[in-house]
Amino acid sequence: MPTKQIPDRLPIGDSVHGALLRLNTSYLLALSADVEDTEQETFTLVKQGDFTIRYGIAYLGKPHLSIVPGLLALDYGEILNGEDAFNFILHKSNLYPRSDAIGYRNDGVDDMIVLKWLDLALPLHVLVYADAESTVPLAQINSVILPQNGSTESNLPDRLRENTTQYETIAAWRQKQIDS
Repeated sequence: MPTKQIPDRLPIGDSVHGALLRLNTSYLLALSADVEDTEQETFTLVKQGDFTIRYGIAYLGKPHLSIVPGLLALDYGEILNGEDAFNFILHKSNLYPRSDAIGYRNDGVDDMIVLKWLDLALPLHVLVYADAESTVPLAQINSVILPQNGSTESNLPDRLRENTTQYETIAAWRQKQIDS
């Protein structure tokens, strides 16, 4: 009897070009061509160039951990990957809560977790990877700095726009941190 072929892992991801910056424990992604003057504040340039952005789903009761699903094994035997798997988890996981998500956690550990142990009420973790093959993220971000001319905003992937806060300048981001 022939068996079904298990598909390759295919975590969703968006490609962007920019600079990953760190200030103390905060990371932000600047998509402008040049990183603006930081007004003597000590930003560390982690990496500049092309990045892959992936989205982690937080663990229930352990919100510091998340999984970037590459495969989804439904409890009735079907296996999904890519957009199909991600959309199923976000929109239909309550139909089959015993299904398993297989992928890499936000700390790079290969993991498998039952869907009912994911916390879909929390925001997605936006994770920045050096490239599409990496399994360990460089950082988790929640803010994006867009170029002042706005040219990249229209090219900003929808998921990235929906799951981060966008600022026109580092100064605007800094002011929001002071106000918080």
